[in-house]
Amino acid sequence: MAPGGDAWLSEYDRCERRAQEIMESINERNRLQRTGSSHSKISSEIRFALKNFSQDLNNLRQNLIRASTSYHLTQREVERRQVLLDNLVTKEKQLNDNFKNDLQSNMGSFVSPRTSLLHQGPGSSRANPWDMDESEETSTMTVSDIRQQQQHIIAEQDRGLEALSQVIARQKQMGEHIGDELEEHNEIIDDLTGQMGRADQKLLKETKHIKKIDKKSGSCVMMVIIVVLLIAIVVVAVVPFK
Repeated sequence: MAPGGDAWLSEYDRCERRAQEIMESINERNRLQRTGSSHSKISSEIRFALKNFSQDLNNLRQNLIRASTSYHLTQREVERRQVLLDNLVTKEKQLNDNFKNDLQSNMGSFVSPRTSLLHQGPGSSRANPWDMDESEETSTMTVSDIRQQQQHIIAEQDRGLEALSQVIARQKQMGEHIGDELEEHNEIIDDLTGQMGRADQKLLKETKHIKKIDKKSGSCVMMVIIVVLLIAIVVVAVVPFK
């Protein structure tokens, strides 16, 4: 499909610009005093922008799935756009990490109750291998909500894989049909080539035959002329002049 004027690619470019703007906002916030009102205001704006950016990525993903199942894109173009989408997902993770890391450094020693359950006691000399930072999105969710969210994401991924599988199967069938048609066309071309070869042979044969006839006809004319001349000589010799 032609990249120019494509709605999906235009939306991808907008998302890429949004990611750059969010990163610039994070860098700007990091330069502000953490106790000031401007820092809190820009943090709220970044949090809202990250949420919208995540929704835009999900829309891109759904639109790509729909386009791939409607024969609007080739398999190669689907794979290329999937790589572009994966790059945006990676940028989203980097943005969230940068935003979250600054928030954690701003919070100091505060640890949420849920996160503290994953830490060992103060006397432990080895860090808990299950210790990980918790995002703001999941900090207010129950275990059941997180499980449902994960199941929803897995279901979407399964639908996407199923759609891609159907596209590949259809393209395989199209390739087989095209191969069959090419074989039929090759057989027709072979038949035409054989007929043209036989026609050339007949043409050469007839050309030789015509040359022979032409040569014989020329010899007959000469014989007639010679006979006429002999008759004329005889007539002149026999008939006396007065």
